[in-house]
Amino acid sequence: MAESTQGQQEGHIKRTLETRHLAMIALGGTIGTGLFITSGSAISTAGPGGALTAYVIMGIMVFFLMTSLGEMATYMPLTGSFSAYSTKFVDPALGFAMGWNYWFNWAITIPVDVTSAGIVMNFWLPHVPSWVFSTVVLVLIFLINYLSVRSYGETEYWLALVKVVTVIVFLVVGVAIILGIMGGKPVGFSNFHYKQAPFVGGAPAVISVFLVAGFSFQGTELVGITAGEAATPEKSISKAIHSTFWRILLFYIFAIFVIACILPYTNKNLMNADVQNITMSPFTIIFKRAGLAVAASIMNAVILTAVISAANSGLYASTRMLYSQAREGYAWRFLGYVNRRGIPIYALIFTMIISTLAFATQFVVPQAYMYLTDASGLCGFIAWLGIAISHFRFRKAFVAQGHSVNELKYHATLFPFGPIFAFVLCIVVICGQNVEAFAKMDWSNILITYMSVPLFLVLFFYYKIRYRTHMIPLKQVDLSKSTKGEKYDG
Repeated sequence: MAESTQGQQEGHIKRTLETRHLAMIALGGTIGTGLFITSGSAISTAGPGGALTAYVIMGIMVFFLMTSLGEMATYMPLTGSFSAYSTKFVDPALGFAMGWNYWFNWAITIPVDVTSAGIVMNFWLPHVPSWVFSTVVLVLIFLINYLSVRSYGETEYWLALVKVVTVIVFLVVGVAIILGIMGGKPVGFSNFHYKQAPFVGGAPAVISVFLVAGFSFQGTELVGITAGEAATPEKSISKAIHSTFWRILLFYIFAIFVIACILPYTNKNLMNADVQNITMSPFTIIFKRAGLAVAASIMNAVILTAVISAANSGLYASTRMLYSQAREGYAWRFLGYVNRRGIPIYALIFTMIISTLAFATQFVVPQAYMYLTDASGLCGFIAWLGIAISHFRFRKAFVAQGHSVNELKYHATLFPFGPIFAFVLCIVVICGQNVEAFAKMDWSNILITYMSVPLFLVLFFYYKIRYRTHMIPLKQVDLSKSTKGEKYDG
């Protein structure tokens, strides 16, 4: 489906994403299978108090990160987002490594999501091989991204809306159960002082949940990727970012609070939920308690929308990042070509090929597929580190070059505390992923867990040594609102 460039005039990136699209994309990035399926495991591990503490701390960190990204994205809305910012504000080597790291993360995560979609479909059609459904989802997300950026935005809007409505209904039903309006006797808050609750397992348990919470919130940075195609970035991005804290508060903190009130941390089902056993999801259990007999089917449908949304967003994000890498000179130039519909078509096709090959490895060497998945595990946290570093340098350079902070249309919250706090916590998350493996000197386990870190470092030092780059002095930082060769319509 590649389009020849002969006889064609190259198109431009089109700014057609509206405020409602960006708001839902940011919201959809927050609500994923982590909330619907694995949120119960956090309560089981650290108790209701420990789970809430871990998610609140991680939520605050993500809020600071998003305000940092919002300040840069409203001032300089670029398709490459934090990769382009790393190049402009820190060091070209960091931008090179950040871009390829993020592209790799999503290119490998897409097959994971489509595989999950196939497993979910087996709930209704167990006799059909799951790979058939996975293949259908692969083709579907390709077509959505191939048509136009608006088709991606509309798809994400409605998929995110399904998740939002589900969580709101769950919260209403949950409160009704807590008060005794539904599901029998009122449960109140007795589970918060049941046995060892509210804190179970002490600080180590809270830290372990803190690491899991980080993975749950990954994807919120997608709003930065969409900045280059937002119709009114100054208005829509700031609005989407501004509501991040309230989304996290409502859709994660409140949901976990409701689950913790209704299900004690000793409930065995809390540890057994996954996409293969949706009946163990805390959402399913609570809906059934309220008398909804078809709760499992409903939640299965919601999980399906969540994994399709994740795969769709992953293809969009990785395509735009690869396009930006090509425009910056970090990838083959033909990958920076944009067709007349505003789609980086070759970057899309190339990413699709790599994702399909990664998906196919499970049929040949299942272990290789597992290693690829593990290798992408920490990539999201590395991207968050890049956002924190880039914003700190951006603000310092902005002031050093004689600008006033009042010139910025959107101000990050509590600078410089915000990016410093986010940087420190990301380092804690990355280093603390598998402390037990270090204690036991289990090198194979260490390699699997931390594989993405050496991959990032290899990319960084390869570019730095080959091109002899250095950290850009603050007064030489490029604050112009463009990137190499990037053009826009609208």
